[in-house]
Amino acid sequence: MAGPNLLRPQSQLVTIYGGSGFLGRHVVRALAKRGYRIRVAARRPDLALFLQPLGQVNQIVAVQANLRYPESVARAAERADVLINLVGILQETGSQSFARLQVEGAETIARAAARQGARMIQVSAIGADPASPSLYARTKAEGEAKVFAACPDAVVFRPSLIFGPGDGFFNRFAGLARALPVLPLAGGQSRFQPAFVGDVAEAIARAVDGTVAGGRVYELGGPEVGTLEHFVRYMLKTIQRKRVVVDLPLPVAKLQARMLEIADTLTFGLLPDSLKLTRDQVILLQNDNVVSEAAKAEGRTFEGLGILPTAAEAVVPGYLWTYRKAGQFATDRDEELLSEVPDTLASKPMAAGSQHRPQTASGPAIGADAGSSPGRGGGSVRWGTRKPG
Repeated sequence: MAGPNLLRPQSQLVTIYGGSGFLGRHVVRALAKRGYRIRVAARRPDLALFLQPLGQVNQIVAVQANLRYPESVARAAERADVLINLVGILQETGSQSFARLQVEGAETIARAAARQGARMIQVSAIGADPASPSLYARTKAEGEAKVFAACPDAVVFRPSLIFGPGDGFFNRFAGLARALPVLPLAGGQSRFQPAFVGDVAEAIARAVDGTVAGGRVYELGGPEVGTLEHFVRYMLKTIQRKRVVVDLPLPVAKLQARMLEIADTLTFGLLPDSLKLTRDQVILLQNDNVVSEAAKAEGRTFEGLGILPTAAEAVVPGYLWTYRKAGQFATDRDEELLSEVPDTLASKPMAAGSQHRPQTASGPAIGADAGSSPGRGGGSVRWGTRKPG
């Protein structure tokens, strides 16, 4: 196990590539609370300025960097003590290809870390496999190999599906449920183990602290394992909408993806993100996305890092209420009156057999500014006041 970092956080500089994204803003927040100086490297640094209120004056600085240009990556790495790579894509668009970003980009950052003598943290994904039929999964694995070749002591995290305010999973399907009477699924019986974004950010922050052993791959999954269909039906129950859920056969799912790819091309990429689906994603969805038994046995999990993972139902109702027909005022006969916006962390389990344990603090809850983004108050979002249980 790596020893704790003996240097004060205030004396250390952390560069985060992709720090303005969904996971990035939570990593920035976790590190800012610890006192680290943070440099957010993004293609459009002006779109990362909303992160600055998460820290003290001049604690968080946005700089320009593009993984396709090694010089910009090197400039963003100058004098940094730790480099974190959060960059990843689910769909190739123009010059943004899997090979360029997830393989060559990861290698570029790792080489910059090696030259600087900085520590390297790489975020990959469960399912990364050099033999996978999915190009996404293959390039994730190739990127990991490039990182370890340049930085043998690097820490690699492979999270499962990540959820939280602003996520691309529950929000995506909830948006579709609001617009469509039928929800077609590609790989509805594949198993997932959703991880709370706050827990993933905490794991990364602990790696920056130096309390996570390097040279290893950690698999991060939440407390509940369920099929894609299970989590979609849970989403429907949460937003109180009835929709037909259809698990598509593989040939039909591939045909649907091909048609959507053509539609996206014909609209010059203007197809809404909630409707986008590629054939590579269909292939990826045919495989389970859960923590391996080997990772559990070797302690390469949330629990092995001393983090009790947060259940989806502890957080999801706190941001999906907006998709209900009557928003925060929608009620069911069997639910208590929601006279105010739900809390981000549920005060009690919602069903028998739930993995949510609020009395034992089932994971670090996010704060009132979580999920904020440009044009949405920059951290002034109020999620309500928890009532006594």
